[in-house]
Amino acid sequence: MHPRPPCRSTHTFAAAGSRLVYDRWTGPGRPVLLLHALLFDRTQWWPLAADLASSCTVVAPDLPGHGETPMPAGLSPAQVAGDLARLVESLGLRRAPVVVGHATAAPLAVAFADQFAVHGMLLVDEPMDVVDSGPDAVVAASGVDSVPEQFRSFAEPRRDPQLVAAYRSWLDRPSSRRPVSHTGRPSEDLSRPRFTPLSDTEALAARIQYLL
Repeated sequence: MHPRPPCRSTHTFAAAGSRLVYDRWTGPGRPVLLLHALLFDRTQWWPLAADLASSCTVVAPDLPGHGETPMPAGLSPAQVAGDLARLVESLGLRRAPVVVGHATAAPLAVAFADQFAVHGMLLVDEPMDVVDSGPDAVVAASGVDSVPEQFRSFAEPRRDPQLVAAYRSWLDRPSSRRPVSHTGRPSEDLSRPRFTPLSDTEALAARIQYLL
């Protein structure tokens, strides 16, 4: 008989002057931190997390201004990366995470790896230079139209111009791609803008499991 897969639980972490709402799937092994794209939220990771949770502890937060996490003043990748690092540390797993940044979350994943120990980093879907065109362009460039019908409910964007404006300073920067050390295996990169977390869940899960 196979054991039942870990169940998803939702938590709130007290960040500096704000809070982060996140989902956790408690499995064996090191943490995997999943960072969603601009205008989406943590639910985009649910199908993938269910596939991963038998081999690791999955953490999927709502980034500031998304889902149930409020938008604090003075938003910057370094500040949010610090809050996320403290969240991961609070889990008490004592193992460096694998960090996965989807599309426009790539700068945040890189900021995390620049400041804190990581076991590996995976950047999924090249972020498109459309942020100045507004939320409709951001959503269109995400490749969400390629998501299979059964997964569409996990990719409902919040078309908020103010949210796009708040993140514009992150996205105006060139995408940083630097090697990340993780026990001798190469850091990997996926750059197909087709909402890979939901359109190719099985392949993405395999890549993440390789990094573990």
